[in-house]
Amino acid sequence: MTKFTDLNLDPKVLKAISEAGYESPTPIQAGAIPPALEGRDVLGIAQTGTGKTASFTLPMITLLAKGRARARMPRSLVLCPTRELAAQVAENFDTYTKHLKLTKALLIGGVSFKEQDQLIDRGVDVLIATPGRLLDHFERGKLLLTGVQIMVVDEADRMLDMGFIPDIERIFSLTPFTRQTLFFSATMAPEIERITNTFLSAPARIEVARQATTSETIEQGVVMFKGSRKDREGTEKRKLLRDLIEAEGADCRNAIIFCNRKTDVDVTATSLKKYGYDAAPIHGDLDQSQRMKTLEGFRDGTLRFLVASDVAARGLDIPNVSHVFNFDVPSHAEDYVHRIGRTGRAGRKGKTIMICVPRDEKNLADIEALVEKAIPRMDLPDGYGASPEAAETAEEKPARSRSRSRSRSRGEERKTEETVAEPEVAAESPVEEERPARRERNQDRERDNRRRDRKDDNKVVGMGDHMPSFIALSFEERRAG
Repeated sequence: MTKFTDLNLDPKVLKAISEAGYESPTPIQAGAIPPALEGRDVLGIAQTGTGKTASFTLPMITLLAKGRARARMPRSLVLCPTRELAAQVAENFDTYTKHLKLTKALLIGGVSFKEQDQLIDRGVDVLIATPGRLLDHFERGKLLLTGVQIMVVDEADRMLDMGFIPDIERIFSLTPFTRQTLFFSATMAPEIERITNTFLSAPARIEVARQATTSETIEQGVVMFKGSRKDREGTEKRKLLRDLIEAEGADCRNAIIFCNRKTDVDVTATSLKKYGYDAAPIHGDLDQSQRMKTLEGFRDGTLRFLVASDVAARGLDIPNVSHVFNFDVPSHAEDYVHRIGRTGRAGRKGKTIMICVPRDEKNLADIEALVEKAIPRMDLPDGYGASPEAAETAEEKPARSRSRSRSRSRGEERKTEETVAEPEVAAESPVEEERPARRERNQDRERDNRRRDRKDDNKVVGMGDHMPSFIALSFEERRAG
């Protein structure tokens, strides 16, 4: 078995790896590190959770150990699709450079430009950024990319999904042609293949698993569910989610729960908290500081359930996630692979459960076609009832407005009951005092109507006595005239 000591890494890097508790590289690491250390371009294809981050951080640190950075001209560049993934890569660099004097800067949204500018001005060896924020700094004249020796594109297929490919192509054009490029992705869509053919030079292709496969250490299952009524489906799905969590018992130490929409992330997290589950949401609309605080709580175990959109599906390295629940079937089949890859990491066992409603069956079929196997169907939890609890129905679902006629009829019934039950009060009400005056007004109105009818009897019908004389002539007389 290959060990890190066999990979020709810097001794100080090896010391940091040992202190982190690692001895043997994963297949993608063992395959990618040697050609990267030789200065070759690398194209790494591996499923989520196989250790791709260390595949480029370890050789980069070794190559950058000698030399120094210049102001505004980073020596290396790592591009990530999301803020969370970029922050995680930065943490990896901190872990593996603890015995080296290398500097880094993290350029992500939600953080002050001023603080980031100060780091860049001092000069950094490693620049870790999301594409949008990187280009913002470049266009403001605060950054030059002509000194980049090593460029990394991480989670390239996610870049494609998020529409970053034009930005990636522009960034490539701003870096030197002689740079070394390390390109990593879990899948290889045609657009990704086009970019690799354009910007990579004779890369070493490292593919440690069939594209879009799922880890064998993950137990998968899907629950086929149909709500009792369309307007109750969301409430009933949330109840089913709680039942599935309870059915897992003590085995469910923590879990990430994925929803397709940000609004469902918030609603599901609120519902879980209401029923006593320690849960918090994370999605792209939340403030960056709140997102990082939530992730940190989930990492250190103070938060048990993380309810997430796909912003958290890619690249987040949280080693001890026992379960992943797909509250919704993902719209894109590839997202399923990335979602469930949050569990069963680094050879650990994991379990994932998905809830599928009838309208999502086509998406489920697409997922099974992608992973080339059927996902086992699971039975509903014991004692599960489709009807939602009355408390949740009343609290979570807004009350429906009743029809006007129904409200009126109920109001009339209440009035009738009050009149019968309390006749004396009803007789003394101001409404009853006004009735004689109203009756007199009605009688006056009827007399006016009768007078008007008598006048109408004398109305002129047609033209009366003022008919023009030519109309009285016969047709022959008018023709002769």
